[in-house]
Amino acid sequence: MYGWIWRHLPGNTVVRALLSLVLSLVVVFLLFQYVFPWVDPLLPFNDVTVDGEGA
Repeated sequence: MYGWIWRHLPGNTVVRALLSLVLSLVVVFLLFQYVFPWVDPLLPFNDVTVDGEGA
């Protein structure tokens, strides 16, 4: 997949590297802004089994 993306980017190696960096930053931004908040309620990380009461 990465080879396919690399072959389809325009320009020489420097331009392709910069475009790859920009594409990576866009993907990370989209993940943090849209995907992770959408998935967060579906994950069991907030299901705590230990509470402050006891012993």
